[in-house]
Amino acid sequence: MADTPASSGAQLLRIQEVAAETGLTNRAIRYYEEMGLLEPAARSEGAYRLYDRSDLERLRFIRSLRDDAGFSLAQIGQLLEDEAARERNREQFRASQDPEERRSLLADARSRVDRQIATLEMKARRLADMIADARERRAHLDRHMAELEGGPDPHPERTRAEGSR
Repeated sequence: MADTPASSGAQLLRIQEVAAETGLTNRAIRYYEEMGLLEPAARSEGAYRLYDRSDLERLRFIRSLRDDAGFSLAQIGQLLEDEAARERNREQFRASQDPEERRSLLADARSRVDRQIATLEMKARRLADMIADARERRAHLDRHMAELEGGPDPHPERTRAEGSR
C-alpha cells in the first residue's frame, strides 16, 4: 500500500487494491472517475491513482445504488452532486447571517431534496409495478397447480376457442 508525504500518514491505496476491496474492476473505477462520480484522493509521483478510505466508501455507496437499488449512473451522479451541494449549502448557511442568502440556500437545498424524493418515488413505483407483475405470475402458476389438483381450468377462454375449431 502506498503512502505519500502529503497524505500525512493516511493510508492510500492503488487502484488494484481498491478494486479488490470493493469488488469492482479497475476499468469500472476509472469509468466512474471519467463520469465525475469519483476523484482519487491523490496521485503518486508515477501518476498512479491513489485512493483513501472515503473513496472506498464512496465506491461502495455507488455500487450499492447501482446493484442493489438499480439506479443508473446518471441518477447516481445527480444524487451524489445533490448531497455535495447540500453539504456546501449547510456550511454557507451556518456562516451567513444574511436572511436573503440563507433563504436562497434553503430554497436550493429544498429543490435538491425534492428532486431526490421524485427520483426515489419513481424507483419505488417501478419496483411496486414489478412486484405486482411477479405476484400475478405467481397467482397464474397457482391456478395451474390447482387445475392439476382437480380445480378449474385457468384458461377456459382458450379451451372454448380450441373446441370450436
